[in-house]
Amino acid sequence: MQNIIIASTSTLHNSGYLNYILDDLKLFFKKANTILFIPYARPSGISHDDYTNKVSEAFSEIDKKVKGIHEFENPIEAIINAEAIFVGGGNTFVLTTQLYKNNLIKELKSTIKKGIPYLGTSAGSNICGLTIKTTNDMPIVYPPNFNALGLVPFNINPHYLDPDLGSKHMGETRETRIKEFHNFNTQPVIGLREGSWLHVKDDSIILNGSLTARIFEYNKTPYEIETGSELNHLK
Repeated sequence: MQNIIIASTSTLHNSGYLNYILDDLKLFFKKANTILFIPYARPSGISHDDYTNKVSEAFSEIDKKVKGIHEFENPIEAIINAEAIFVGGGNTFVLTTQLYKNNLIKELKSTIKKGIPYLGTSAGSNICGLTIKTTNDMPIVYPPNFNALGLVPFNINPHYLDPDLGSKHMGETRETRIKEFHNFNTQPVIGLREGSWLHVKDDSIILNGSLTARIFEYNKTPYEIETGSELNHLK
């Protein structure tokens, strides 16, 4: 019953907030009048109110209202009664900590499994995977554990970057870091480039957007998949 969009980013270069995907979101959220927004990731430390206002402005373009979960006296009931849910980007550790602190992990997962449309961007995408161990964020707070919602059978790496052959930087590439992850973990990792997203509909997982995605499987050579490809083979 799942209906999920897992997007690498909320904003492309020289584009407004969610602008690149708004046409798809209009169809995705067609049955919802109001979207419940979870602003816990707080990019750059933005307040929950300011973050919600920013999201409201974007969704007004497709005639959708937005209400922040922090505005509800009972956040669990807010999730249970939501017509649709959006979790925005920011710091994945801050987001995960707040979800555990407010006892929302179980109810959020259950509600999404029932088919309530869910959009995640960046940090909101990271939590769709099995764990948050492949986030790019600094661990500025310490969540109770790194387990995420497990809505898909792999981990996400949003904002995936290919090695810059012209760079003088001699440190680890994103691919190197994911290979380090596989020294201690076995689940697949999807490197989602900017402007790409996964649409999870029931048992189907399809890559959307104009770019390929990079797939990392344990003890296998990384490979590319084309847009429109199914990812159901990843376990």
